[in-house]
Amino acid sequence: MKKEIWSIFIRYIILVLVAIPNLYIFYLIFTPLTIYPVFFLLNLFFEASLNGSTIFFNQISIQIIKACVAGSAYYLLLILNLSTPKIKPTKRIKMILLAFASLLILNILRIFLLSIFLVSNFSLFNIVHKIFWYLVSIIFVVAIWFAQARLFKIKEIPFYSDLKFLYNLKNAD
Repeated sequence: MKKEIWSIFIRYIILVLVAIPNLYIFYLIFTPLTIYPVFFLLNLFFEASLNGSTIFFNQISIQIIKACVAGSAYYLLLILNLSTPKIKPTKRIKMILLAFASLLILNILRIFLLSIFLVSNFSLFNIVHKIFWYLVSIIFVVAIWFAQARLFKIKEIPFYSDLKFLYNLKNAD
C-alpha cells in the first residue's frame, strides 16, 4: 500500500515539475526535431532554405512557432501516461517514447501537408489550418493514447484509477 502511495506521489510530482518552466523541456527537445525534418521534406520538393525556425521555399516563408511544435500535446500525452497507475517503469518508458515518436511523426506530416497547401494556393488553407489546429491535433493525442492502451494492454484509467485507490484507502480506515 505504501508503494502505491509513493508511486502516485512521484508520478504527479514529475508532472508538476515538467510543467513549471512553461513546458520548456518539450520545446527544447521537439522544436529542432520538428523543424529539421519539415525542412528536409520541403527541400525534397522545393529549393528550401532555413533561418532559425523559418523555412523559405517557393517565395513563401513559414515560421515554426511553439504552437506548431505542440509542446502542450506532448505534455498531455505525458499526463495521460503518468496519471495511469500500475504500469511498470520499463513499459511506461516505452509507452512515452512511442507516444512522443508517433506525435512527432504526425506533427511533421501535418506541417508538411499544410505547407504544400499553402504553396499550392489552396483556397481553403485557412479553414484547413484551423481544423488541424483545433480538432485534428486533439484527435492525434486521443488516438495515440487509445492505441497505446490497446497495444500495451492498459486496463487502468488515467486519474480515475488513482482517485479510486485513494478513496478506497480512505474508506478502509
